[in-house]
Amino acid sequence: MQSLRELYKIGNGPSSSHTMGPKRAVEIFKNKYKDATKFKVILYGSLALTGKGHLTDYIIKKTLEDYECEIIFDEEKKCDVHPNTFDIFAYKGEKLISNWRVYSIGGGTFKIDGKEIVIAPELYKEKNWYEIQKYCKDNNIDLYEYVCQVEGEDIKEFLTEIWNTMQFTIKEGLRKEGTIPGKLKIKRRAKEIYEKKVDYENDSLKRTRLLSSYALATSEENSCGGIIVTAPTCGASGVLPAVLYYMKNEYNINDEKIVKSLAVAGVIGNIIKTNASISGAECGCQAEIGTACSMAAAACSYLLDLDIDRIENSAETAMEHHLGLTCDPVYGYVQIPCIERNAVAAMRAVDSSMLSIMLEQHTKISLDMVIETMYETGKDLQSHYKETSEGGLAKKYCRNKFYNKEMKE
Repeated sequence: MQSLRELYKIGNGPSSSHTMGPKRAVEIFKNKYKDATKFKVILYGSLALTGKGHLTDYIIKKTLEDYECEIIFDEEKKCDVHPNTFDIFAYKGEKLISNWRVYSIGGGTFKIDGKEIVIAPELYKEKNWYEIQKYCKDNNIDLYEYVCQVEGEDIKEFLTEIWNTMQFTIKEGLRKEGTIPGKLKIKRRAKEIYEKKVDYENDSLKRTRLLSSYALATSEENSCGGIIVTAPTCGASGVLPAVLYYMKNEYNINDEKIVKSLAVAGVIGNIIKTNASISGAECGCQAEIGTACSMAAAACSYLLDLDIDRIENSAETAMEHHLGLTCDPVYGYVQIPCIERNAVAAMRAVDSSMLSIMLEQHTKISLDMVIETMYETGKDLQSHYKETSEGGLAKKYCRNKFYNKEMKE
């Protein structure tokens, strides 16, 4: 497994696989072939089908703004290795200098076909939850101490920056109003929900209001191209910050412990990224929102001082009940159903953590088992349910939009 620095990335939304990954790959390619006079990029699979809504062409053109750049959307070519595939070509005059085939595998991470270009080395010897849990128990350490052993004490400084950015994004989202860019013309609702206090509000409704507003604040910032942290992706970036911000304010937990919980959440995200996928284009939204919920549930349990077995239970429960979740963004935007899913997953993460307190300590389903199941389920999902906007809500909305308009009128 790679460093948590490769899981948590600070950048602009709306998509880690469709904007962050391609941008990083194109930057490296551009810097490697500085004598090129023009570039051509061909997008395939999900990048071709939802690239416009995810701003893939925009970010590539901006990265190559000093060069002539041609971008082609090839919606027909089958992508056997990964649905987020693109080719990039460098030319000097009319002569081809070099070309790469790149796979944007989620969370801003990418692989280059046939190239041994190491973006980030493998740091962790342990590869799954069982091995990590055993190591921690054998050495009488918790998950945060485990991360520090592997990454060094300076990981705390990095995680502090991540937490500060998450808080900044929530605060930005809570103060803004208006409409999210795009033809869906969705109203920003985080501020309205946060301030909407009713006379009959009880503890349960208050929790819903706060968690939802925090998650929406980040997700709306992401949809507007604001600064967010991949946790583990842009599309699922609202879940973990919402839970941590809620726990900080409602349980009076200090920032130092919140930072430690980010390490715990990162371990879960890293395991899923290594052994399955965090890409909606590869495994559906279960790989993005499901992973984010699992990470947030584990962090919440750590903040509640639950032991490592309870942390596993909460993370497993959170993932188990997202199995099969499809990725069907309307018009290819990271808006419907993505924004609300972050709010629902934040509430489910806290519920999963609380439920782990009452469940038997040793359950029938392990975290490793549910991660493997998620991956297999994702592979079995039909392609139009994996970030292509060709099925689910995306297809239904476009088919019925005129009918819906007539009904409202």
